[in-house]
Amino acid sequence: MQNSKISVQDICSIAIMTAITAVMAQISIPMPMGVPLTMQTFAVTLSGIVLGARRGAISMIIYVLLGAVGVPVLAGFSGGFQHFIGPTGGFLLSFPVMAYLIGVGTKLRKQKGMFLLFLIFGTAANYAVGVLMFCILMKASFWTGFTACVLPFLPTAVIKAAAASVLGLKLQVRLGEVMQWT
Repeated sequence: MQNSKISVQDICSIAIMTAITAVMAQISIPMPMGVPLTMQTFAVTLSGIVLGARRGAISMIIYVLLGAVGVPVLAGFSGGFQHFIGPTGGFLLSFPVMAYLIGVGTKLRKQKGMFLLFLIFGTAANYAVGVLMFCILMKASFWTGFTACVLPFLPTAVIKAAAASVLGLKLQVRLGEVMQWT
């Protein structure tokens, strides 16, 4: 995107990724410590890859705002501000940063290792903010937060990131780079 204007195509693409995230949030498996396994992070990763840093972050800001005002886009067809100030709120709040970082990596993908590095940075940012908020609100140690919020999810995080990367990069090729990724 050469200028800062958002086109109709941008708006539609952002809306589609926001909607995909809302749908993927409904694929949720409850976990013992209260942090569910969802497909939201798959959608956030896909958003950063397909839309790029700026649009990917915008789509996640819209998703977070919709959830915060009560639209049932979060896991379990829920919504409301209470989800953002609870133990899993940090994960949700970090979605725009995660999409942005992954989008930056997508733009740098021709530089050896940069895409993977930013994919890891984006995922790590999601975990860091999520664990921090979990630990503060639950008055838990870092180790407790790590074992509740990260350790059980690492295998699926790798699988979701790999699948979103393969799909997202293929979508870019199929779209023929119609949009100039930012």
